[in-house]
Amino acid sequence: MPKRILQGVVVSDKQDKTVVVSVERQVMHPVYRKFIKKSKKYAAHDENNQFKVGDVVRIEECAPYSKTKTWTVIVDNA
Repeated sequence: MPKRILQGVVVSDKQDKTVVVSVERQVMHPVYRKFIKKSKKYAAHDENNQFKVGDVVRIEECAPYSKTKTWTVIVDNA
C-alpha cells in the first residue's frame, strides 16, 4: 500500500526532532455547496531540526516514532 504524502506549513518547532505541520484541505459543504477550508495538525519527525516555523514542507506516513508521531518530513533536494 502506498504511503500518503501531504503538504503543509510548519507551525511549531519547539520540540526536539519534531515539527508540527498544519495541513489545509478544501471540502464542499453538503447543503450550501460552498468550499470550506479545514485544517489538521500533524506531528512529524525532523531528524536534524532543520525546519523552522513558516516553512512549507511535505510529510510522509511512516512507522510510529511515538504515541502521536507517525509522520516524517521529506527532504526534497530540488
